[in-house]
Amino acid sequence: MKALKLNSDYLGVTFSSLCMLHCFLTPFLFISQAHLSTIPGWWQPLNFLFLSLSFLAIYRSVQNSSSLNVKILLYLSWTVLAFLLISEELELFHLPEILTYASGFSLAFLHIYNRKYCQCADEERVLDNKG
Repeated sequence: MKALKLNSDYLGVTFSSLCMLHCFLTPFLFISQAHLSTIPGWWQPLNFLFLSLSFLAIYRSVQNSSSLNVKILLYLSWTVLAFLLISEELELFHLPEILTYASGFSLAFLHIYNRKYCQCADEERVLDNKG
């Protein structure tokens, strides 16, 4: 659990990037598998796997962030991404894919920003620096 605490922003960037890659590759998979009329059963649940993992990364990142704005934006971006993915899965709204890419990119960017500019000093790190 310590690795997740210390590297949650790196994991968040990774999960967000994998999610965007997954969203980007889905249409190509549909096109390439058109003759089969089905997509592998494991492909679609990846949306929710990435969504769940990204929530865990956000949860841990927010605990170490010093910026209330970044905390709010991380959760807001995740909520928008979750809404878009659930809406797509249940076919509630037909929204442009660029919104999904933008929310995934926003999450990745916010994790990078948080890691670089908004980290609280960890007690263990403070002790390590002293001696």
